Amino acid sequence: MKNTIASLKKGDKAVIIDFDADIIPLKLLEMGCLPGNTVELLQIAPLGDPLYLDINGSHLAIRIETAREIEVDIIKK
Repeated sequence: MKNTIASLKKGDKAVIIDFDADIIPLKLLEMGCLPGNTVELLQIAPLGDPLYLDINGSHLAIRIETAREIEVDIIKK
């Protein structure tokens, strides 16, 4: 099973490995959602969607459907 941003728990950090560029909105790419960048899950909305992230210093919210498409390697604490 691959790890995705959607599988992170609050406070987890990970490195983005891969994603399908056809599925990910261009705005996310422009804000630093690129392979090799670190991502931290800061907060989860009360109903589980959206997810609030810190990607290389940029704070953004993404939908759970999009988060499931971004493969990550979790950084062990």
